Amino acid sequence: MIAEKQYIIPTTINEAIEKAKANAGHFKYLAGGTDVMVNRYQGNETSLCLIDITKIDELKGISKQDNYLRIGSLEILEELKFNTEIKTEFPMLIEAALSVGAPLLRKTATIGGNVLCENRCLFYNQSEWWREAVGYCLKCEGDICIATGGKNACFSELVSDTAPALIAMNAEIEFIDENGKQKQKLENIYTGDGVKPRNLSETAIVTAILLPLNKNYKTAFFKLRERESLEFTSLTSAVAVDKNGNIKIALSGVDPKPVVVEGTTSDDIQELIKKAVKSARAVENDMYSRKYRREMIAVFLEKSFAKLFE
Repeated sequence: MIAEKQYIIPTTINEAIEKAKANAGHFKYLAGGTDVMVNRYQGNETSLCLIDITKIDELKGISKQDNYLRIGSLEILEELKFNTEIKTEFPMLIEAALSVGAPLLRKTATIGGNVLCENRCLFYNQSEWWREAVGYCLKCEGDICIATGGKNACFSELVSDTAPALIAMNAEIEFIDENGKQKQKLENIYTGDGVKPRNLSETAIVTAILLPLNKNYKTAFFKLRERESLEFTSLTSAVAVDKNGNIKIALSGVDPKPVVVEGTTSDDIQELIKKAVKSARAVENDMYSRKYRREMIAVFLEKSFAKLFE
């Protein structure tokens, strides 16, 4: 039987998953807490059971394994800048990590938590009394998207900054649930459904991020927000070109999932930019307008390719 409130601190992955199964439908994993605790304060997260995974050593550490750099999901964003391998091969990840929130948040937030951060919307991420007054939306058990007036889809946006940087560099995600250890491309965990933005099982624990080594990436990263040291993104763009001329564009902040466009240096760059703009399903649920954010996609990508091909 589920207690009225529980705070559980497991020391192994297996223990954490067993506790999660015992509290199915009523729990939330907790790491840095910079996303979960804010949502609890706003009344958007009400789980009776919190499972604190910060004591699980299996989720920590950065090491080379086969042809990948393996970054434990509990690695702190602020600490990534001190790792030699990341500085040498994946400096865009450091740039992305240091763009997240404010310095105090980055000293607590984890890389696993950032790629899994809850989708956001101007009409959802408000106080409970505000949501009750304006009307509940699809993401909080209402029957309408307040931003669009539609009843079929939630367009709350992916706001992770590390996710597009990692995706552009072909990152994979490693996770464990009751079915064992699995891994897949990072972009594949995002559904595009703002209500249920990830397709991981409820009990799944992200164990690591895997970045392929020896790709010699040239990269460009930009972020749009109202206040540089505080706001969630209104648009994050990441572009990577590997040693073979493969191009990968990844965007967040303009769609419920990452916008991903792939090509090569022999492709028409303007067509790749147009495809990225067209793919973004931004709606009027941000402090910046939909029109402006879509225009800024083209601006950021033009600047990115100018930097990469200078």
